[in-house]
Amino acid sequence: MGLANIAHKQIVKGLIFLAIEIAYIAYMVNAGAYYISMLPSLGWRKQEEVFNEQKQIYEYVAGDQSVLLLLYGVITIAITVLFIYMWCENLKSGYKAECLSKAGKEINSFGKDVKDLFDKNLHKTLMFLPLMGIFVFTVLPLLFMIPMAFTNYSVKGDHLVLFDWTGFASFGQVLGLGGKLGKIFWRVLGWTICWAVFATFLCNFLGLILAIVINRKETHCKAFWRTCFVISIAVPQFVSLLVMRQMFQPQGAVNNLLLEWGWIDNPLPFWTNTMWARVSVILINCWVGIPYTMLQVTGVLQNVPSELYEAAKIDGANAAQIFFKITLPYIMFIMGPYIITQFTGNINNFNVIYLLSAGKPTPVGDSAGKTDLLVTWLYKLTIDNQEYNIGAVIGILTFVVLSIVALVTYRNTKSYKDEEGFM
Repeated sequence: MGLANIAHKQIVKGLIFLAIEIAYIAYMVNAGAYYISMLPSLGWRKQEEVFNEQKQIYEYVAGDQSVLLLLYGVITIAITVLFIYMWCENLKSGYKAECLSKAGKEINSFGKDVKDLFDKNLHKTLMFLPLMGIFVFTVLPLLFMIPMAFTNYSVKGDHLVLFDWTGFASFGQVLGLGGKLGKIFWRVLGWTICWAVFATFLCNFLGLILAIVINRKETHCKAFWRTCFVISIAVPQFVSLLVMRQMFQPQGAVNNLLLEWGWIDNPLPFWTNTMWARVSVILINCWVGIPYTMLQVTGVLQNVPSELYEAAKIDGANAAQIFFKITLPYIMFIMGPYIITQFTGNINNFNVIYLLSAGKPTPVGDSAGKTDLLVTWLYKLTIDNQEYNIGAVIGILTFVVLSIVALVTYRNTKSYKDEEGFM
C-alpha cells in the first residue's frame, strides 16, 4: 500500500498507507490470526490444577475464555473490514494521482489534502468523530451480541467460561410456544406492545389537550400554568419514580390517606395485583411524559400561521372545523417523527418500569414479571440469571422489529413525504 502515492511524490500519504498495512500485518501475525482461528471452536482448554515438579506445588493453568475469544474475534473481523476499506481508498488515491499525472495536472500535496479537510471536505471532518462513536459504541456491541445469540453462553450447563455454537437453538426456545420460555416471551411481548401504545397515546393526547387549553386566549397566567406542569421535568426522573413507588406501597402515603378517610377498608394492591400494577405504571408514566408533549405542542401552536385561522373564520369555519382541518394536521406534520421516536422509546422504557414496579408481580418460577417489558426482562436474564444467549436473542428481535416499524412508519408520514410544507 502507498507505493503509487510515493511514486507520484505524495510521500507522506504513501507512508501513512504503508504504516497502516504494516500495523495490520503485525497485528494479524501477533494476535489477529489466532483469534480468527479460534472462532469456529470458541476454545476448549479448561482451567486446570497442575502439579509443578520443580516447585513441588500445584499451579493453576489458565484455560480458554470463550467470551474473550468471541469478542476479540469480532474486533479482528471489524479491523479487517476497516483495513479493506483503507486498501480501497489507497487504490482510489493512487489511481487519481495517476490520472492527474497523465493529464498534466497538479497532484495535491499532503498539506493541500489536510487543508481541504477544513474547506471543501469539512463535512467529512465533522462527521468523523460522530461516525467513529457510532461504530465503537453501537455497531461493535451489536456485532458482538449477534453471534452470542447462536451460542449456549449461559449459567445453565456451566457454560459461562467455555461455550459452543448451537445454531438457532436459542431462537427456538424464545419463539417456540411449547416451552416455558416461549410462553413468557409472547406474554411479555404482548404487554410491551400494549404498554407502548397506551403510554404513547395518553402522553400525546393529554399533552395536546393541555397545551391547547393553556394556549387559548381566554386562559390567564399562561406562564404560571406551564411552569406548574414543567416542574415534574425539573425533578430528576428516577427521584420522582422512586418516590411514587414508595407512595403506592401497601403502607405508603396513598393507602394510608385513603384508609384514614374511610374510602377503603384494605390497602389497594398497586404493585401486587397485575391489573392494578399495569394501570399504575401507565398513569404514572403520564405524569412524567405529558409535560414534554405539552412543551412540544406549545411550540408548534405558537408557530401556526395566523393567516390560516383568519381565512378559515372568513369562510365560516367553526372552532371544531378549524381544529381538525388546520391545527391538528399542522401539529401531526411537525410531531409525526417525535411520536414515532416516543413509541420506540416506550418499547425500551427501562426506567419507568424497573424503578416503579421492578416488573412485579412475578409468578413463582417465572423469570419475568407481569409488568416486565422486553428490555427489563432482558436485564433480568443477563444480570440476575446470567442467560446471556437468551438475552442476546431478545435484544436482536427487539432491534429488528423496532427498526422495521420505525422506518416503515416514518417513510409513510407526511413529514417525510412532503418536507417542503405541510398543506
